[in-house]
Amino acid sequence: MRVILASGSARRRELLKLIIKEYEVIPSASDENIGCYPPEDTVMRLSEMKAQDVFDRVDDSLNELLVIGSDTVVALDDAILGKPASEEEAFDMLKSLKNRAHKVFTGVTLIMRDRERKVTSSTFYEETLVFVSDMTDEEIRAYVKTGEPMDKAGAYGIQTEFARYVTGIEGDYQNVVGLPVAKLYAELKDMEVIKVL
Repeated sequence: MRVILASGSARRRELLKLIIKEYEVIPSASDENIGCYPPEDTVMRLSEMKAQDVFDRVDDSLNELLVIGSDTVVALDDAILGKPASEEEAFDMLKSLKNRAHKVFTGVTLIMRDRERKVTSSTFYEETLVFVSDMTDEEIRAYVKTGEPMDKAGAYGIQTEFARYVTGIEGDYQNVVGLPVAKLYAELKDMEVIKVL
């Protein structure tokens, strides 16, 4: 089976290797402006768009095919915090997260074409609660200066220096990094992509 990850995220590539060793990467070119929806609906819609975009672009009638699309957002009081457009926006986002809990949602869509040419799909999301400690303005600015916040939803990466401010999580840690590994593995087993002996 030809497996394609419809994401250019280095973090997702690393996490997917925990489940599937051999796959291709074809980032989606779909527009991510979909309007206002609750965070869980947003990530599922975006993951569907990404997976469908790549599935439609791949001209491969000879192989079984699986395309995996995914999107992650950070939500504070149900307001989505995307990737910051500037260092000041990153600072403001991080300041809003301190001394509070927020949610991280990742949506995943799987589109599979089997050897009989039948196409099936599945879309789901995972939610994780993240607790952040107090941070001084100086600490926030120092973290922003590392450049790490600029390509990350919510302006932080839990696996980076920001880990020093994360006091706890409820749920799947890998989901916060960018891919809910356990839930994805279970879904792939249900779709019989992965067969356990």
